[in-house]
Amino acid sequence: MAERTIRGAAARTGWRKSSYSGPDNDSCLEVLDHHPHGTPVRDSKVPYGPVIVVPSGAWSAFVDAVKGGAFGGR
Repeated sequence: MAERTIRGAAARTGWRKSSYSGPDNDSCLEVLDHHPHGTPVRDSKVPYGPVIVVPSGAWSAFVDAVKGGAFGGR
């Protein structure tokens, strides 16, 4: 997979916290919807840190697996 950089990722609006993130803000993921190259994912505690861009199809498959309990669920 080609590595992608998102310029100014921390300054972009629209990041949302995953509903599966911990309630105590100890393990929080944020995603940025509607990005042209896939779904950017970051650690909410490090907004200026690295961002991984997951291809849209792979992200959808991952979310479906989580919802289906493939990783133990909530």
